[in-house]
Amino acid sequence: MNFKILKKSSKSRARLGLLETSHGVVETPCLVPVATQAVVKTLESKEVEETKSQILISNTFHLHLKPGEKIVEKAGKIHKFMNWKRPLMTDSGGYQVFSLGFGTDYGLGSKILKKEQERGESIKINAQPQQIKIGEDGVEFRSPLNGDKIFIGPKESIKIQEKIGADIIFAFDECTPPLADHDYVKKSLEKTHRWAEICLKVKKSDQALFGIVQGSRFKDLRIESAKFIGSLNFDGFGIGGEFGNDKKEMGKMIEWVVDELPEKKPRHLLGVGYLEDMETIIKSGVDTFDCTVPTHYARRGIAFTSEGKLDMKKTIYLKKNEPLDKECVCNVCKNYKKDYICHLLKAGEITGMKLLTFHNLHYFNTFVEEIRNKIKRGEI
Repeated sequence: MNFKILKKSSKSRARLGLLETSHGVVETPCLVPVATQAVVKTLESKEVEETKSQILISNTFHLHLKPGEKIVEKAGKIHKFMNWKRPLMTDSGGYQVFSLGFGTDYGLGSKILKKEQERGESIKINAQPQQIKIGEDGVEFRSPLNGDKIFIGPKESIKIQEKIGADIIFAFDECTPPLADHDYVKKSLEKTHRWAEICLKVKKSDQALFGIVQGSRFKDLRIESAKFIGSLNFDGFGIGGEFGNDKKEMGKMIEWVVDELPEKKPRHLLGVGYLEDMETIIKSGVDTFDCTVPTHYARRGIAFTSEGKLDMKKTIYLKKNEPLDKECVCNVCKNYKKDYICHLLKAGEITGMKLLTFHNLHYFNTFVEEIRNKIKRGEI
């Protein structure tokens, strides 16, 4: 993998770059759509490419569960397995330490966790989630499929990701919950840092390996983590965990990290990417970022348009014989009308979700493309 910075903004930390892998070149900054189980739900790979998507991220934990990394490897690795010809990332499984751990205990959603936080509740040092066990060497999960014990640590994560065969892989970490107090996060960070060194040591493939910076909302721990992970011989860096309760706070927290990382290597923000976040995170110095918002919302009938968010399940749209977005040039907006899409969603037809998924991805990628143009023009 090669990363080249083409232009740095004089007004912010934003930059334009080219991320080159053996499967092609990615113009950064860019959105990385989520293909959890080696698929962007409802779309085939060729359609995903038509939405201007340049690179995808798949989920190591879920692919380990099904079909299993050996099957993916036997199929010729993930690009051939899913017929995706462009670059690919896989995460490490670290997010599942949160989502299947304290995230499940407290109701999963970060908003619910933040309500608990506002009431003064916190997760103390040495606390353990109910469903998984976080140890010094890794994490013991219970399979959501059959309840079997599954152990994943840094060695196991790298081995699984090598068999899957994405261009860019991530070091195994603990994604800490928003309720974790300073002592808990500090101890967790020691594990994440130790695991990062093990990941570098055991990797045998020529895949690019990104280290992950954690530290939750604590400035001292964020900076400590960025300095430590940034000092290691990673090909790039992921920034994980939570980023506060408002957009300004999020931008500041990302800047704490970015300012400590090697400037010439790419930075990936894990799990953030609402439309209203994008300019903030890009101006903070992020090159790539993954997010389920365009696809997740589409499957619930929500279209992102120049008019704002539209709930296409509402009966009012049965009377609207007009494009989903008059300013959009995607295949959906050129060929289908609101009344038809509304009908499909109300009838429970999968094609309705497919059309919205295609449009939303195209809309998000076009939105980021315009931010790249703003950087080119020196506007941000």
